[in-house]
Amino acid sequence: MRTVFVAFWLSVGGAFAVLCADGAQKGVPLPAHLYDPRERHLKNIVQLTFGGENAEAYFSFDEQQLVYQAHGDSGCDQIYVMNVDGSGKRLVSTGKGRTTCAYFLPNGEIIYASTHEHAAECPPVPDRSRGYVWPLYPQYEIYRANNDGSNLRCIIRSEGYDAEATVSPTGDKIVFTSTRDGDIELYSCDLDGSNIRRLTYAFGYDGGAFFSFDGKKIVFRASRPKGQDSIEYVELLRQHLVRPRSLEIYVMDADGSNVRQVTNNGAANFAPFFHPDGKRIIFSSNMADPRSRNFDLYIINIDGTGLERITYFEGFDGFPMFSRDGKKLIFCSNRNGSRPGETNVFICDWVE
Repeated sequence: MRTVFVAFWLSVGGAFAVLCADGAQKGVPLPAHLYDPRERHLKNIVQLTFGGENAEAYFSFDEQQLVYQAHGDSGCDQIYVMNVDGSGKRLVSTGKGRTTCAYFLPNGEIIYASTHEHAAECPPVPDRSRGYVWPLYPQYEIYRANNDGSNLRCIIRSEGYDAEATVSPTGDKIVFTSTRDGDIELYSCDLDGSNIRRLTYAFGYDGGAFFSFDGKKIVFRASRPKGQDSIEYVELLRQHLVRPRSLEIYVMDADGSNVRQVTNNGAANFAPFFHPDGKRIIFSSNMADPRSRNFDLYIINIDGTGLERITYFEGFDGFPMFSRDGKKLIFCSNRNGSRPGETNVFICDWVE
């Protein structure tokens, strides 16, 4: 899931913020001394959240609001909405259980995954004695609600993990990740959760998917474990766990056909998102040092050529999303944090 990468870079810790308390606060320009001249594509960077752990911020269809997740009072991620200038922050999930992977629908409603229906408490984190593993909580179901949190109802449910839902910019389909058939696969469905269709069939983890702006393609991250790794993969999956290893970026047609690999660097590549031109993909990766937690943004052509590094901050940069005209970029970063492990949402101008 997208959230397991949130857990990966937040595992260093850090206090959470009660985000409703700064609901009136607007974004603040990043101080000039924190600009890196190598980040030539990013201009007029504005910080929208301040303190705590904030991630996965995505535009509404009219691009006037953002939905994102952050630690709430329970210590578990909850879903928040704010205006695109950073004002109006408000909790929109139930405040119970653990939530992840929120996204806007065309009519302004939101979808997100949550465990609240199964228990009000946070689900337990995995035992780290066996190394670093991600939880695939089978209690996650996918819900739809008004963007103030009202009229909450479940639209996607199974006995396995259901999460990582995003919506086509054309406003007709959802793509999500599920273990309902035994492996970690991608599925599509209508906006009400009907007409579920399996899209991927290769052995290994397939997830973190986004549609292209024309709705014709899907970009996602995937692992293809082999040998001893494949044995461990199956063993962990039975326990609703997965160990992060090499993740590469893939593209396929929206119906699941014509799958092709974009990256091939052996690193942890994730959070891919299409540029509005449909020819490029921006994503986060630790390819500069695969053993580190220093994730930067890169952009690449969909045929795997033309790789370019976008950010150079010595920490985490991830979860990029372009506006429809390609002039704005949302991303999340450790930069300008007040303490280690703090991650905030930023918006900037994108300069070609």
